[in-house]
Amino acid sequence: MVQSLWNRVEADQVQAGLGELVYRSNLIGTDRRVCNWGGGNTSSKTKMTDFRGREVEVMYVKGSGSDLATMQAGNFTGLRMEDIRPLYERDEMTDEDMVAYLANCMIDAKHPRASIETLLHAFLPFKHVDHTHPDAIISLCCADNGKQIAEEIFGNRFVWVPYVRPGFALSKMIAEGVRSNPTAELVLMEKHGLVTWGETSEACYAKTIEIITEAENYIESRVREDQLFGGVKHQALAPDVRRSIAAQVMPVIRGVVSDVKKMILSFDDQADVLQFVGGQDAPVLSQVGAACPDHLVHTKVVPLFVPWTPNADDIEGLKTILIESIAAYKAQYQAYFERHHHEGDVMFESAPRVILIPGVGMINSGKSWAMSRISGALYHRAIAVMRGATALGRFVSLHEHESYHVEYWPLELYKLSLAPPEAEFSRKVALITGGAGGIGSETARRLVSEGAHVVLADLNLEGAEKVAAEINSKFGEHRAIAVKMDVTSEEQVQSAYAATALAYGGVDIIVNNAGLATSSPFDETSLREWNLNMNVLGTGYFLVAREAFKLMKQQAMGGSMVFIGSKNSVYAGKNATAYSAAKALEAHLARCIAAEGGEFGIRVNTILPDAILQGSAIWNGSWRNERAAAYGIEPDQLEEYYRKRTTLLVNIYPKDIAEGIAFFASSKSEKTTGCMLTIDGGVPAAFTR
Repeated sequence: MVQSLWNRVEADQVQAGLGELVYRSNLIGTDRRVCNWGGGNTSSKTKMTDFRGREVEVMYVKGSGSDLATMQAGNFTGLRMEDIRPLYERDEMTDEDMVAYLANCMIDAKHPRASIETLLHAFLPFKHVDHTHPDAIISLCCADNGKQIAEEIFGNRFVWVPYVRPGFALSKMIAEGVRSNPTAELVLMEKHGLVTWGETSEACYAKTIEIITEAENYIESRVREDQLFGGVKHQALAPDVRRSIAAQVMPVIRGVVSDVKKMILSFDDQADVLQFVGGQDAPVLSQVGAACPDHLVHTKVVPLFVPWTPNADDIEGLKTILIESIAAYKAQYQAYFERHHHEGDVMFESAPRVILIPGVGMINSGKSWAMSRISGALYHRAIAVMRGATALGRFVSLHEHESYHVEYWPLELYKLSLAPPEAEFSRKVALITGGAGGIGSETARRLVSEGAHVVLADLNLEGAEKVAAEINSKFGEHRAIAVKMDVTSEEQVQSAYAATALAYGGVDIIVNNAGLATSSPFDETSLREWNLNMNVLGTGYFLVAREAFKLMKQQAMGGSMVFIGSKNSVYAGKNATAYSAAKALEAHLARCIAAEGGEFGIRVNTILPDAILQGSAIWNGSWRNERAAAYGIEPDQLEEYYRKRTTLLVNIYPKDIAEGIAFFASSKSEKTTGCMLTIDGGVPAAFTR
């Protein structure tokens, strides 16, 4: 149940006026049962002194493209009320005219464009107004008998407004309804949401919570858990089973839904999802339509409900059904677009954003993990609405034609245009072995800085987790994850890829970087030392690449592998037979994979660095002492020795190698495979020939 989050002590510490509006808005957005991600809007009318020293009435309203939970003062737009009030006398106004007019009412041209529903707030004669999308209220507004139920709950305290798309007409309709009903405390917007108000910010918020609570109590008194969604048809599979299934099918899904642009996937098996997908009525209910207009841009009109009977032994059957079902969904979406589009409309990708699998859960897609989670979060709200609406009566939605016009509505598409442009590695997933080390961690930072999601695989899980936490704090939640991987263990390598598939849907870039190094004269090289180098640098690189190759083939989207070899891949290093031989193996293994991978669009290239002492666990161990001894110098002289033997007289750092990796993984080298790139400052003995 929704609870008031208002804290008098915290509220008293915020700045009066706009500060109070920010505080109230953040509270509303914090509980998604109260307001959808990116949806709803709030306002506050106040007096201020303008640039000419005059006292003017200003309304601050949520700016377009922001989210109530996180918005700050700079996300609100201030508008002069004396300029807006005359609009109430008009009979009609187009969206384009409204947007242009409101731009001239702004007190600061640097403010964001005002919300689509600005006039809804302006036309109501109250200081503080909230427009929200509470699950309980939308359940009521999406029930076929919603208005009658509202009378039972609220008596004569509400104004019911038939569905009208947001804009001038709806704003005026709401204002006229409220002004003609002196007992009104709220507005119920059919198939849309709630409007409440108050003389203070605290009173406005309290009224919002009060009204939601009344609706929740009424609905919960009528919910019959055993009858929800028609009763149970399919039980949820065990947690480990459904997650294993998801990990196996997500690369297939990712490949099929990424026909226009690559998509990142996320998996969700929360209790409400499992209850819904296992319901007798879910296949039909899920196809009725969106629970709220705000959902459409992120969830499309309907999800894909997969007609599969849960069976842990039928993974291949599920893959086949998924491929066929997604193809059918695309065809249906194309037909939907053709039925309703206007000249100039550009179709979104036709693949589903929400995929529901009985017994398993929900898989969502988006241009990033965060966006896929937004689609999922909105469908959680849809499930909650269907739960409530079916407890009250029959769930109803917008007509298909109106759904299309909301999905492709220019004012909604404007919000999407506010997102930052996509970068080189946007929509791509990179798995980096040795991710906790100097080269691995620097590569992760480099790829994430241009949009990638990364998986840091390392025996040193604690170190990898530390790097992932640093990346996420800077670039956003779940941009990086850490997994423990011993590259010589087939089982651990496979588990790491399963974790990657479950986290993001698949993989696009592999950086085969995990390593070690030993040094011994040839006749003193033990079998144990030889096997250690071959196992980690040979077998390890083979296992990591082989499993990536399988996954990339399933996705059918190509991919890029970058092997981190060594100067010693082409140069016979003194007292390093085992290491040099294994590094030569890596370089040739990469070429062999490149030869086979071409037909699948899988590129494999190798970087040959030398003497990367900074941030390297290898150089912090006995290898430093052993290499110094091989050259007849002291360990602390090694870095300068390496610098002087280069033709460029430079030291090589992890960021230099990361730059080379980024090049090979990027579109700049999309026609390059089987190549070796030397990044060693110029060591003549290692020049390739």
